[in-house]
Amino acid sequence: MTNTSILLTLVMFVALACVIVRDAAADDQWVVYEGKEGPGHGKHIVFVTGDDEYRSEEAMPQLAKILATRYGFKCTVLFAIDPKDGTIKPDHQTNIPGTEALNDADLMVLFLRFRDLPDEQMKPIVDFANSGKPMMGLRTATHSFNYKNQDSPYAKYSWGSKDPVGGFGQLVLGDTWISHHGHHGQESTRGVINDKHADHPIVQGCEDVWGPTDVYGVVHLKPDDEILLWGQVLAGMTSGDKPVAGAKNNPMMPLAWTRNYKGETGNTSRVFCTTMGAATDLVSEGTRRLLVNACFWGLELNVPGKANVELVGEYNPTPFGFGKYVKGVKPEDHKL
Repeated sequence: MTNTSILLTLVMFVALACVIVRDAAADDQWVVYEGKEGPGHGKHIVFVTGDDEYRSEEAMPQLAKILATRYGFKCTVLFAIDPKDGTIKPDHQTNIPGTEALNDADLMVLFLRFRDLPDEQMKPIVDFANSGKPMMGLRTATHSFNYKNQDSPYAKYSWGSKDPVGGFGQLVLGDTWISHHGHHGQESTRGVINDKHADHPIVQGCEDVWGPTDVYGVVHLKPDDEILLWGQVLAGMTSGDKPVAGAKNNPMMPLAWTRNYKGETGNTSRVFCTTMGAATDLVSEGTRRLLVNACFWGLELNVPGKANVELVGEYNPTPFGFGKYVKGVKPEDHKL
């Protein structure tokens, strides 16, 4: 081999190594659970996380593990990433790498709060919302976006937008941020199945939905939106606490609902939204089953009679609260 050939081979090797390293570094910014056998095999669910308070960065990997391990779905979980060191930083508002994974996804699950994403990261989210494919919104997804630059083409999706009113949350999911209806940190939530929709597949096996997060105010749902669960405010922070007496529970606020969203392109999507979903809420088997059932329903798959939602691996969720997230965690730490 001539010196020229050796040099050319070396250059090609270095170039290939750089590509491999770059691709590996990109993949390290999110986590993928490859489902194998099961009714979800061949379906891809993308979870877009990024909230300051309710530990979506812990809840969604666990939900994804259940769906991949128990039912065969391919699940990709995206995170708010600190570009300085590649760690998960839920209060970093402007960077969620990997949203292009939505381009070939079958279901989008949003658990965001007040994000201000660059155009290239926001576009796949909006494109998916207009695709006619199903969507889920959890807890603070009702107020997913808060754009500071009003010249951004996506500023209209901010939670306080006047056009469309309530931004992305109210337009797509049914409501925006309104209020804490229950006393935050002191009054937990029990999900009460709406008798009108007691036979809906999403609520099958969900008689024990509970979570330590409080009931949110929800006031803008449309007449055609189907309220599946009411949020009963409890007088304490355990599942056995009694309901609060008085006006807070008379009437109760919507806790979980379904709706149809007709996107800007004319395509209509199935939508499920709930104001539950914090990492601590997923300790409840009923809450996990509610979310798993909703994924099946959204994808128009037969919902299991009583879905197996046994936790996968160790799960000790961090209590909700601003700044309480575990520091130094990288997406790769969530791998199975």
